Amino acid sequence: MEHKVTLIPGDGIGPEIAAAARRVLEASGVKFQWEVMEAGEAVLEKHGTVLPEAVLESIRRNKVALKGPITTPVGTGFRSVNVTLRLALDLFANVRPARNLPNIPSRYENVDLVIVRENTEDLYVGVEHMVGEDAAESIKIITRKGSERVVRFAFEYARKNKRRKVTAVHKANILKCTDGLFLECARQVARDYPDIEFEDRIVDNMCMQLVQKPELYDVLVMPNLYGDILSDLCAGLVGGLGVAPGGNIGAGVAVFEPVHGSAPKYAGQNKVNPLAMILSGVMMLEHLGELEAAARVRQAIEAVLAEGKYLTYDLGGTAGTSEMAEAIARRLEKG
Repeated sequence: MEHKVTLIPGDGIGPEIAAAARRVLEASGVKFQWEVMEAGEAVLEKHGTVLPEAVLESIRRNKVALKGPITTPVGTGFRSVNVTLRLALDLFANVRPARNLPNIPSRYENVDLVIVRENTEDLYVGVEHMVGEDAAESIKIITRKGSERVVRFAFEYARKNKRRKVTAVHKANILKCTDGLFLECARQVARDYPDIEFEDRIVDNMCMQLVQKPELYDVLVMPNLYGDILSDLCAGLVGGLGVAPGGNIGAGVAVFEPVHGSAPKYAGQNKVNPLAMILSGVMMLEHLGELEAAARVRQAIEAVLAEGKYLTYDLGGTAGTSEMAEAIARRLEKG
């Protein structure tokens, strides 16, 4: 079966790591029909926006996209492309796995966590204003619909991936209406999944717990802001944003992307680590039902990391972006 996928290389280092991911994914033997769409600073002058409507139309048509990092112009009034995509396509669940990989320096071992972050509500709706000259106010929005669907997504993810526990993260002891509603919804949804353990943690305690004993946790689900913070914390447990993939999932539409930024100062140097982009591609394979191919790509990545011969500078090696990707692709093609 051939999969139609919207490919958005992005800008900065995006085109290089997108090419690396494409090389590896094609080496898996899965057939793709790529619809390459441009977004970011390169199209701003031509289209008057960093995210042309044609990009959104392509994703709606193909139902799945693989996206490189995109620079949001500073001081221009443009909203983040990532935020715009999530809201325009109603990609309500942000999935961020954090898992130790061979030969990646980390203070921790045996970390295997998944953050499920609500993606469309909370303070990120951007409803804020000045109150006079000396105060500012931002409105935190949590809805029953938004909370229930992201918690249900987390439980379905846990069940599908044979995960043992879901932990809801909140600050309901202080924010009794907003986070209180989120926690109420989480407890109600949990009753429908008696096969999966459920618990809740206050967000500040959760941060301490993750630093002290991350092995106790499995799938974590939370509102938008806490998810933004904790997902980066969890990436730090396993080596940083360079190995942090992500997926944004909605009803029938999904966009997969690395978590790190566009790093324009490294653009065109064939230098940066492509793993986060390639691992985002692995998440896409799993989403497409290509589970065997996804497993083989993971094995090839881990074999190249363990060998240590084709690693980029940030991983302690001297290989370039394309050389590391080619080494992973060769492993796949050899079987």
